[in-house]
Amino acid sequence: MRKLILFDIDGTLARGGPAKEAFSLAMMATFGSVGAIESYDFSGKTDPQIARDLLSTAGVEDAVIDAGLPALWDAYIGELGSRIVADPMKLLPGVGELIETLRRAEEVALGLVTGNILRGARLKLASVGLAEHFRVGGYGSDHEVRDHLPGFAVARAVDAWGVTFAEQSVVVIGDTPRDVQCGKHHGTRTVAVATGRFDGGQLEQTGADAVFEDFSDVDHVVEVLLQ
Repeated sequence: MRKLILFDIDGTLARGGPAKEAFSLAMMATFGSVGAIESYDFSGKTDPQIARDLLSTAGVEDAVIDAGLPALWDAYIGELGSRIVADPMKLLPGVGELIETLRRAEEVALGLVTGNILRGARLKLASVGLAEHFRVGGYGSDHEVRDHLPGFAVARAVDAWGVTFAEQSVVVIGDTPRDVQCGKHHGTRTVAVATGRFDGGQLEQTGADAVFEDFSDVDHVVEVLLQ
């Protein structure tokens, strides 16, 4: 085991599903407000940051937000779980073959760096048949600031596999500039994929070590990831 490859979920591995609807319903049930959710940019943000941003702009105080977050997550998972079976996420091009190829590579450990809370990440991955492939991760439920999440994922990988992963043997993969930023903050290699709302040119400007339009050319993607 010499490589730790950490994937984002939304816009990187899969898209779609009922998460926004579930989040909105849970916000209303818990706080009585969703803020300006229709114009809000969710890209690359953690679930707690999203909730705080929306509620703060609606005039909710931080102390009230902090006190309500546990109930919010319980309500969100209830709403998401009741909807995602009928409205699952969809895998993005090449993802299924890519994950299967990496899973079979003896030198690779797979994990996540995602703004989703852990329970939400599990539901989303289960909806596309990938839940069993990711033993570890850094999640929005670990920290509100995404830059801290790779550290959680790496620490859990060390515990899970008993291997110390050097910074440049870790790769953070995502579809937004914030994904690249959090990897760089931790000193990892970074890979961006233009399957979210940012195009290849915008992602090139982040200074990512590699940028793909999508993961369709699995052999080439694997070659780059294992360099």
